Amino acid sequence: MKKLIFILGGGSLVFFIFFILIAPLCFTLMNNSILKNKDVTVRNTSLSQDVLQWKPAVEEYAFKNDMGDYVDLILAIIMQESSGKGLDVMQSSESTFNTRFPNVPNAITDPIYSIECGINTLKQCLILAGVRGMGDTENIKIALQGYNFGPEYIDYAKNNGGYSLKTAEDFSDMMAKVKAWNDYGDPLYVDHVFRYCAVLSNAYDYEKANEIYVGLMKEAIKQEGKKYLLGDTTFKDGIPVTFDCSGLTQWCFNSIGINIPRTAQEQYDFMDHIPMDEAIPGDLIFFKDTYQSKDYITHVGIYQGDMEIFHAGNPIGFEYINTEYWLDHLVCAGRLKEN
Repeated sequence: MKKLIFILGGGSLVFFIFFILIAPLCFTLMNNSILKNKDVTVRNTSLSQDVLQWKPAVEEYAFKNDMGDYVDLILAIIMQESSGKGLDVMQSSESTFNTRFPNVPNAITDPIYSIECGINTLKQCLILAGVRGMGDTENIKIALQGYNFGPEYIDYAKNNGGYSLKTAEDFSDMMAKVKAWNDYGDPLYVDHVFRYCAVLSNAYDYEKANEIYVGLMKEAIKQEGKKYLLGDTTFKDGIPVTFDCSGLTQWCFNSIGINIPRTAQEQYDFMDHIPMDEAIPGDLIFFKDTYQSKDYITHVGIYQGDMEIFHAGNPIGFEYINTEYWLDHLVCAGRLKEN
């Protein structure tokens, strides 16, 4: 080292010291600023005890890798990947960070090592996606889908308008053809992970939310008792006489000057997703598999509190959802994104 410094001399020595000693520190600080955000609260929901047993290990390796803000997201990934069971709990065997075991599915036989590799893989995806913090949900969606598909998806999404279910399905179809497989990855991976993890703003305006709820129900109650008709809203003399579930919610939101998409799946994609224990009146409640459909979300209603919704049942009206049927199909609550 002394010979090298002597040869460099003068201004070159200053550059050498900056490049070797200071630049890495600046890069680390830059990464920390990218990966941290205190304007939101992250909450887990419906995690199994098998997943929660790994929380101490997740916290340890998350904090070692400047990923402390992402513990809840990591636990949600474990819930989706393995429900906390088995040895490769984060399904990290195929990751480039796995250097101890073969890079084939389920090769890792050490759950702690799986967590270590999984956290490093997620961090790589977050950085490649340009995530600025847990509040940066659009880029987090890209990173999550990249965790499932591989980092190649991140560039694909960035070059095709960002994350959407369509870009995920298109990439999956493309890669399946390239590899001559029947399918590739999980195009619904983002939705599947967010079932177990919700990002909430710390500055949510609950007074405004109550105004929205009152406005929604002022219009909704006018529709009580009308008939349900799948896939359509019909009119007589300019007045709606039938609705399907998402047609009703769209109609009620439009009545207070808020435009939301038409279908239940589109409304789900349009909203921030939150766990039921955080839901308030006026949020939308989403359900899956209530009938056969290509869409993940098949039903939606307006939350009233105390596990009650107003929705397009048959007839349209109020219904409690703390029954076996509704709980089996329940996905989460949805809330309008804040501008």
